[in-house]
Amino acid sequence: MNWKVLAGTLPFVIGLIVLLASGFGKDPFALPMAMVGKPAPRFILQTLDGKREVDLAALKGKTVVVNFWATWCVPCWQEHAALQDAAKRHDPAEVVFLGVVYEDSRDEAQEYLQKKGSAYENLFDPGTRAAISYGVGGVPESYFVSPGGMIVEKFNGPLDAQSIDSLVARSQRDGGAR
Repeated sequence: MNWKVLAGTLPFVIGLIVLLASGFGKDPFALPMAMVGKPAPRFILQTLDGKREVDLAALKGKTVVVNFWATWCVPCWQEHAALQDAAKRHDPAEVVFLGVVYEDSRDEAQEYLQKKGSAYENLFDPGTRAAISYGVGGVPESYFVSPGGMIVEKFNGPLDAQSIDSLVARSQRDGGAR
């Protein structure tokens, strides 16, 4: 065995182990979300059927839940019923739910919603421009926007009924003017 080679590579190997080990145990979702406390980026997107456009700015004065999702996303399937139920429970004059299809086809999304149901508008985001402006890193991701147009919370992962109701209530209380 060549001891000089071993001695030369040992510091590199130890350094690599320390570097890798330092990342273990850290939760990437525990990092502060850059968009929270900032104005929600405006978007104008077509509905999935292509018959009309939805302008986020036109929803001034309402709490808005923007949920980025995809048909190929298993956690999105898991949260679908909770979002549908929440949209039915909340007064649409006060709380608007919007689904934004992320890196998926319009046809696939329409087919999925025909099978699973849809209690709120779902929008098509060609080129993922809206997703990029929100900093979406994966789906599902949901943004809770105050009536004043400020992002109150970003939620990564599938939502449940309790989380939705809690974050909607918080969004209705918090936030600045649009």
